[in-house]
Amino acid sequence: MTQPKLNRPDGIIIALDGPAGSGKSSTARAVAERLGYRHLDSGAFYRALTWAALRANIPADEWTALTPEQLDALDVHGAPEGRSYTLTVSGWDVSDAIRTPEVNAHVSRMAAVPAVREWLMDALREAGARGGLVADGRDIGTVVFPDAELKAYLVAAPEERARRRLREQGCGDPSAENVRAEARRLLGRDEIDAGRPVAPLAEAADAVRIDTTALSFEAQVEAVVRLARERAGG
Repeated sequence: MTQPKLNRPDGIIIALDGPAGSGKSSTARAVAERLGYRHLDSGAFYRALTWAALRANIPADEWTALTPEQLDALDVHGAPEGRSYTLTVSGWDVSDAIRTPEVNAHVSRMAAVPAVREWLMDALREAGARGGLVADGRDIGTVVFPDAELKAYLVAAPEERARRRLREQGCGDPSAENVRAEARRLLGRDEIDAGRPVAPLAEAADAVRIDTTALSFEAQVEAVVRLARERAGG
């Protein structure tokens, strides 16, 4: 297959999409490390806004009315640091705070707010202007970087996604009951994300689907790295 000529000075853009718990963020970080690229976790920006809004005691049912000026006032920033970005709110590093169950429960609502989408879109695209970027999210390949040279859509069985998410939250050996409950929550979130009118969760027509259910972490990273090297012409 003839490889397209690259127009980005630092390399290609790799867009990893998929539902929560499919392995997007962890895989994206590892792929970026293997390729010497930067990692852009778009979900972290939405999480930081969600955390900031909750901290500011703005009721979630009022988020749809948020204005650009109000979003500016939340003082959320993403600064490049090494191969990734550090998220801050009012100067405080919130990298750990944005991974709490409370934020998990509200982030889909924040991501569906039209003003939020517009507020972040320019920043995300600017981050990828030079290429050499691995970006992950729920609409990275369909909305943010529709011209990405490689789009991969990661999927996994609901129970496996639930186990991964619970382990991320510090539950080393989750019970079957906890796994079932978390799987139901994730499927509910999938329904919300897929049905929202603004940038819904969707698989790009030209994406490569990778089922990570039975793959080791190294195997799923290698699958994306191999595809990336093919798209970049070696």
